[in-house]
Amino acid sequence: MSFAQLPTVDVAAVPSDALVLDVREDDEWAAGHVEGALHIPMSEFVGRFGEVTEAVADGRRAYVMCRVGGRSAQVTQYLVGQGVDAANIEGGMQAWDGAGRPMVTDNGSPALVL
Repeated sequence: MSFAQLPTVDVAAVPSDALVLDVREDDEWAAGHVEGALHIPMSEFVGRFGEVTEAVADGRRAYVMCRVGGRSAQVTQYLVGQGVDAANIEGGMQAWDGAGRPMVTDNGSPALVL
């Protein structure tokens, strides 16, 4: 499957109660993320794949996010290949922030995209 055939969604189309899978690294996550997102850095993804299958066990779609969409496209391709309903969030956190979608930090400081 090429990236051109990947399921993708615009940030505006991501439901507010969606399972967002954030594959950015720890420093990027700490700067700002989607509240309630599942954070599994791409570098740890294969080893932590079970956490994803648990999160989507009820048939939920995983909306995969990184900074601009490159890493999340790779993870989405992997998930779809494993039979998981997944979609890449076009434009990643930069698009999310640009669309004014809410972001949080764990320490209460203003959220930003690294």
